[in-house]
Formats: sequence, structure tokens, C-alpha cells
Amino acid sequence: MAAGRRAHPAPGPVRRRTTEGDRQVNAAANNVVSAHGLRKAYKNKLALDNTSFDIEPGKIIGLIGPNGAGKTTALKAILGLIPFEGELKVLGMDPRTQRDELMRDVCFIADVAVLPRWLRVKEAIDFVAGVHPRFDRAKCERFIAHTQLSPNLRVREMSKGMIVQLHLALVMAIDAKLLVLDEPTLGLDILYRKQFYQRLLEDYFDEQKTILVTTHQVEEIEHILTDVMFIRDGRIALTAQMDEVAERYTELLVSADKAEQARALKPIDERALPFGKTVLLFDNVPREQLAALGETRTPGLADLFVAIMKGTYA
Repeated sequence: MAAGRRAHPAPGPVRRRTTEGDRQVNAAANNVVSAHGLRKAYKNKLALDNTSFDIEPGKIIGLIGPNGAGKTTALKAILGLIPFEGELKVLGMDPRTQRDELMRDVCFIADVAVLPRWLRVKEAIDFVAGVHPRFDRAKCERFIAHTQLSPNLRVREMSKGMIVQLHLALVMAIDAKLLVLDEPTLGLDILYRKQFYQRLLEDYFDEQKTILVTTHQVEEIEHILTDVMFIRDGRIALTAQMDEVAERYTELLVSADKAEQARALKPIDERALPFGKTVLLFDNVPREQLAALGETRTPGLADLFVAIMKGTYA
């Protein structure tokens, strides 16, 4: 090296500034489900119409929609059961080409009220143990030990409550990252529906798991949901955290003499009650402003669903 010349350190790696776009890409990469522009047609019916949504880990999401809205089609796409157009990643995998690998971390349950009547408890355990690699037989048997179920008991000999217990034992013994439930309590009495969801919440769910559930009994699950998605005509009409729903939407109960003042604030829906009372639903109107006209409250998820299905609001 020539005298008097200073040595320069070798150039290090160029540090690129993290942008908002980078953060969004990273967030998307961590999503349990990322769907963009999904399209699925059956003959002349569009079941999914440019549908896009994201599901983060550690959430309990209610996918709510009327019959024919696209709920089951969306679930089938997530589970790799149907072909579709668009981009879809589930746990970082494409369900169309990586379904076998994907199903190691996914559990799907539809309608717990339907099981073969000839099936014995031990046969149900053997079946799930044989098809799901993350099934923990010992954990399932420990749960069953605290119930009235016995290994040789057949489904036809069980009460509805016992059938629920069997399904819970099978589900909670599967260490899946994503649990998909499609109308899981259809046909069950309200007591057993509540028992199913409560046990699922207390004994199964944790921040490492995500649950996606569709149901028509909206009122029964809204207290366990962290997020909600409304789907209508194959498109997502609303996606929000439950805390956001409580902050964004307000119901106002008004008497006849204040009804016109309230309507001037442009409610997104209204319904009549007996004795001249009216309930109006508002989106992003300050609750303090509404309180001057009547009684305010947070709408139930079922009432919000009906309002959004009737209109074009989201």
C-alpha cells in the first residue's frame, strides 16, 4: 500500500429503510389466510366475486352471510376442496397445490349433530387418529374419561349432549393451527350449542390457534368472536374487529317526536317498535350527539348483519 493513503473499510451491506409497503407485505406473510381476487362460478351463479380478505393468527372469526352468499364456497377454497381463480395463501401455502401438506395444520368440522349412528366411540377415535397426524389420542381419552362416554357406546345410544362431548374430545385433541367450523352445531338444542362453543373457547383456543366459524346462530357466538366478516353475493360486505364494531356503530331508540331529527343524521337502517318507538342504526356518528335525542346502545351483531344485508353499507 502506498504511503500516505488511508485504507477504506470494505463496503458493508446496504441498509434499506423499511417502508409502510414493506410492513404490509410482512404482515400479509404472517397471516393465516390471505385471499385476493377470489372468483368461483357454478354454471350461471357467481359464488365468489373478486373476494378479498385477510385472517390474522390468534383470532376467532365469524364468517356470516345468508344462504347462497358464498360462505361454504370460501371455506372449500381455503381447504383446497375446489378449484378457483385468484390468489389464496393458507398458512403460507396454496391449497390447490399443497393441500396434503396444508391439512397437517388444519382441522375441519361440519355439523356436529351428524355422525353415523352405528359408530362407536373407540371407532371414532381410531378414525381421526388414522387421518390426522396431529391428533393426540391420549389427550382425547383423558377428556372422554370425564364424560359419560364409554369406548363401546354407539352414536345411536347417545344423547345430543353426549354427541357434543364426543366431537369436542376429537376436536380438542387435534393440535391444528387453523380450525374451520361450518355450521358445527346445526340441529342441536340451544343448551348444547352454548356448551360446544364455551368448551371450545375454554379448552381449545389459544393465541397460537385460529378459528374460522360460519353459523346462522349469530347471537350465540358473538361474545366469543374477536373479528367478524359479513359476506353477501360472493363479496365481503364488512370486515372488522368486534371492538371496532362497538365503536363504529350505534343504535338509537327514539320516540316519535325526535324521529325526524334523528333521521336528519342519516341512519343506515331503521325499524319500528311498538308504542311509537323507532330504532335507528348509525355508522360513525358521535354517540354523544345521538344521546341528546334518545337512548343509545351498541347494536347486536344480528341486527347489524340484517342492516348491512339490506343496504350497501360497510
